[in-house]
Amino acid sequence: MTLYQTVADRRTSRLSTMDIVAVVAGSLLLTASAKIQVPFYPVPMTMQTLVVIGLGLALGPVRGTAAVALYLAQGALGLPVFAGTPEKGIGLAYMTGPTGGYLAGYLPAAVLAGWLAERGWDRNAATAMLAALLAGAVIYVPGLLWLGNVVGWDKPVLAFGLYPFISGDVMKAVLAAIAFPAAWKWLSHKGIN
Repeated sequence: MTLYQTVADRRTSRLSTMDIVAVVAGSLLLTASAKIQVPFYPVPMTMQTLVVIGLGLALGPVRGTAAVALYLAQGALGLPVFAGTPEKGIGLAYMTGPTGGYLAGYLPAAVLAGWLAERGWDRNAATAMLAALLAGAVIYVPGLLWLGNVVGWDKPVLAFGLYPFISGDVMKAVLAAIAFPAAWKWLSHKGIN
C-alpha cells in the first residue's frame, strides 16, 4: 500500500476524482521541479528526478506513471513544462533533443519506484534510499543511450550525461530516505495507517 492509498479513501478500485486530482497535481509539481535547475550542458540539472521518484513512491506505479505521462503529454503539446523552455514551449522538438532519453526514462522510473513502494520500501530510510537510487538509475539507461545518439558517441557521453549528476542524485535519494519514512511515521502517529 502506498502513501496515497493510505490517505485516500480506497473503498473502490474505480477511477475517482481524487485520483484525477492527484495525477494532475503530480504533473504540475513535475513542471515546477523542472524550473528549479542548475545549468549544465547538454542536459540541465533539475529537481525532476526527485519528483518523478517521489510520485512513484507516493502515488504508486499506476498513478505516479500517469502523472509523469500527463507531464510528458503537456510538453509534447508545446506547453512550457520542461526545463529551460520558453513561455510557449517547443513540444516535440525539445523531446527529441539531448534530454529526450531522460524524459523517456521518467516513465519506468515512476513504475519501479511505485512498485517498490507497494512492497513497503518507502517505510524505512535504507530501503527508501535504495528505491530512489534504483529508480534514478533507470532514468540513465534511455537517457545516456539517447544522449549518445544526439551528441555523438565520439563525445564523452558519461562525462556529459552521468558523472555531473551522481552527487545530486545521491542527495535526492537521501531526501527521499528522510521524507518518506517520516511521512509514514507521521501517519502512524495520526492513526491513519
